[in-house]
Amino acid sequence: MPERSATIVSDLHIGSPYFLREPFLCFLERIPPSHELILNGDVIDDPRRPLGLQDQRVLRRLREESRQRRVIWIRGNHDGRYTLENPGEIEFAAVCDLGKRLLVAHGDDFDQVMPRSLAFMMVMKALHGVRVRMGAPPVHVAQWAKKWGRLYRVLRENVMRNAVRYARENGYEAVTCGHAHFAEDRMLDGIRYINTGSWTETPLFYLVAEQEISLRSLDLPMEVLPARELPRRIAQHQTRAG
Repeated sequence: MPERSATIVSDLHIGSPYFLREPFLCFLERIPPSHELILNGDVIDDPRRPLGLQDQRVLRRLREESRQRRVIWIRGNHDGRYTLENPGEIEFAAVCDLGKRLLVAHGDDFDQVMPRSLAFMMVMKALHGVRVRMGAPPVHVAQWAKKWGRLYRVLRENVMRNAVRYARENGYEAVTCGHAHFAEDRMLDGIRYINTGSWTETPLFYLVAEQEISLRSLDLPMEVLPARELPRRIAQHQTRAG
């Protein structure tokens, strides 16, 4: 039986003003027809907020993809309770795998840091919102949090170590996660750990699983969202939230 081939991305955060929408739509055009598409969690940024027309267009595009190829939507901590109206043929799951060669899990279940730091996270998000309103460069809160490298490393390595432990105990050769918004490809205790980063900051990464498994950066010849458009998106986002 031939091995399944898949393209895997994580942490789109559709609905966030930082979601790099046009690069993602162009990226979908480049996925080989024989590949499954696995959306590894946090596909939606906030299920409580209505999506704008352009973000609804992305969901329509994903429904169209599901009628042409297998599309699996792994539920993450942001979209765990999200219900997609008219999902097409999209499959929803907590985790999935490509046999024993690769486990695909968002990573929030391996995270023991953020659930114990909710008050700190709320303060961080509030401070980030204030700095953006005061004119600081608009970036996703996770990108801003990376300025505290040692603290951010605690989160990344906690997810990695727990994911690797689970993979080893269950006989997987490799595990890929999102959640940490930090792309990396490492070996730990004989298990390969791959994080596919996020689609809220550049560079953008995705995982290709064919005969070989490889983490790749997006090299499409296109203009990434100009920074001057972000204040407008943020203002629209805040208006919808209000």
